[in-house]
Amino acid sequence: MADTVIRAEGVGKKFIIGHRVEQHALFRDAMVNGVRRFFSMGKSVLKGSGGIAGDEFEEFWALRDVNFEIKRGELVSIIGHNGAGKSTLLKILSRITEPTTGRIEIDGRVTSLLEVGTGFHPELTGRENVFLNGAILGMTRAEVRRRFDEIVAFAGVEKFIDTPVKRYSVGMYARLAFAVAAHLEAEILVIDEVLAVGDAEFQARCLDRMSEVANSGRTVLFVSHNLAAVTALTRRALVLRAGQLTFDGPVQAALAHYTATLGKTAERLNWGRGGDSTLVSADLLDADGKPTERFVPGMPLNVRVVVETTGMPGLCLEFTMRDELNLPIAFYSAGIFNQVTLPTEIGRFECTIVLEPLVLAAGQYAIDIATSFTNVHADHVVDNALRFFVETCSPGKSSFNFRQSLGTGSLAMALAKPIEFKPLPSASTG
Repeated sequence: MADTVIRAEGVGKKFIIGHRVEQHALFRDAMVNGVRRFFSMGKSVLKGSGGIAGDEFEEFWALRDVNFEIKRGELVSIIGHNGAGKSTLLKILSRITEPTTGRIEIDGRVTSLLEVGTGFHPELTGRENVFLNGAILGMTRAEVRRRFDEIVAFAGVEKFIDTPVKRYSVGMYARLAFAVAAHLEAEILVIDEVLAVGDAEFQARCLDRMSEVANSGRTVLFVSHNLAAVTALTRRALVLRAGQLTFDGPVQAALAHYTATLGKTAERLNWGRGGDSTLVSADLLDADGKPTERFVPGMPLNVRVVVETTGMPGLCLEFTMRDELNLPIAFYSAGIFNQVTLPTEIGRFECTIVLEPLVLAAGQYAIDIATSFTNVHADHVVDNALRFFVETCSPGKSSFNFRQSLGTGSLAMALAKPIEFKPLPSASTG
């Protein structure tokens, strides 16, 4: 395999899902189906599986025809929506489960951190669990003893190392578990969503540690929904969607591919309906008032929104702008910032919200649009209602006005022109 440490060829994983039918016309039918389930489960056990309960069965492919190669010393992220097959792939790579089709070739010792704290015993102390967990992960007692002080210092639990872990907070528990796995001397480190816990300082320490592991010539596979961490740590990414590998390449291009599917998901949902209001459509407008997908930095942000309302008082429009990592970077609320609410009449209305000029770096952006009762309760939310891109950042001599939004962690966008609602014919009247 030379410098290739992992090779996947046509990997697929199939599960059999049982569906139970609860309604029966007669008691006799219920008895017959109960006996059928009993023998089905018995047959599954004899075949070596755990047994599937249900009256009807369905094949589900968590992975299908996945192919890739990973070189020694690479830091590779695996991203995708929930249910895309990321964890299943890691379990196959960790030899926890076998693929249904295809083959995996691995050259080196694999360390997996798929579930934080797996193998920890709540009645044992932190010290005892370090040795126990190290043994489960394949470390010898001499290895654990040699790295013990480093592990405890990394986790930051020196004061509580002789306290039973059942008294630890979730963060302390996770830090100690990650510290043990991160200090195992293995050639391949497989990590699944461990940065979802812990404070910012510990997450930064984890990223530094994984970088050190990779710089020492070892390989890291990293699964996370934290796209900022994915960008900071890795240079290559695999994108999974519905069990298939849809992209394999540089991390920035992979993130663009991944976030583009978010807009397609919203489009498939056809926006849905709210309670007292429904967002019908939204368009980004250029200087001539025509729909566009391109924004020029230094120009006002013009968004045309069509909304239906029952006339419920207190409803207002809100925008959340996100960058290509899906992180919120700016926020606007017509109700909070300008005390402008939707009309208190039943009907469909159109308005154009003109926000003061923005400076945006080159890249892709999205805007979530919501109708809300003055930021207390969301009535209707459409994620990625608008998507647009910035080719280059050349704002010239334009002036900009940002205000800090309290409690959002992002910039508050300011209104440039008053909002006017124009009544439109409702859907029922054409």
